[in-house]
Amino acid sequence: MKFGISYNAAHFGTDPEQLVAFARQAEECGFESLYVPEHVVLYPGARVGPFELPPALPYLDPLDCLAFVAGATRRILLGTAVLLIPYHHPVPLAKRLATVDVLSGGRMRLLTVGVGALPGEARAVGVDFATRGRRADEAIDVLRLLWAGGEEGAGHQGEFYAFDDLCSFPKPLGGAGLPVHVGGSSRAAARRAGLRGDGWFPGGRLDARERAGQWDLARASAAEAGRDPGALEYTRWGALDMTEDDVETLAAQGVTRIVVSPASPDPEERREELAAFAGRFGLTS
Repeated sequence: MKFGISYNAAHFGTDPEQLVAFARQAEECGFESLYVPEHVVLYPGARVGPFELPPALPYLDPLDCLAFVAGATRRILLGTAVLLIPYHHPVPLAKRLATVDVLSGGRMRLLTVGVGALPGEARAVGVDFATRGRRADEAIDVLRLLWAGGEEGAGHQGEFYAFDDLCSFPKPLGGAGLPVHVGGSSRAAARRAGLRGDGWFPGGRLDARERAGQWDLARASAAEAGRDPGALEYTRWGALDMTEDDVETLAAQGVTRIVVSPASPDPEERREELAAFAGRFGLTS
């Protein structure tokens, strides 16, 4: 089992020293990866399910945040949970992601994308909320096309994006592009993971039956598309107080990575939480 940790500046603040200290602590404790979330904008009355989001929550730009963290760390992998891909044009996004990967030494490897749940956020960037799923599908295809393209240039004529003879360099390290994981809480997202994703990262508000059904759907969609369902990584949210039995239960369900979140707003208490978790699961080498 792999273990990641998330840092949400909307809850823990934007102090750069605290962010760097947290990332270094996570790396020292043996966590595989650090994840950050995204909201492009908020507005009064924005709601995700039953939860209203205070409009002044200070969400950092995830890729700028990860580039900053990369400069202060050496090993920990960099992830998003989730990057709202319909709200980014895939041509500059391909460049930004490759840049972070190159400058971090190949650590931008846990890009997890989602489609967003706030209609006002879509309107703010000129995206029809109803089309965001199709935009996400096409954007993933464009990213991979640009990463794979050579000096002869790559072309694409789609519903939302069109270009001819584009060359996007530098490439992500290794020459094979970047893995794209799919996050979400819908069956459409699970199908997207099977058809296009390298992994599935379901939302945390699903009940056990629906979550299991979506994982089965992701694997079935991969098989129907001629892809290897066994190659899909399966990431799940966990808790810092989870037990070995909890982890074994998730492993039996096919989970390959667990991402936990700090519970305390106090930096010192967060450090203690990370150290205790790492000690319990033997993460430190």
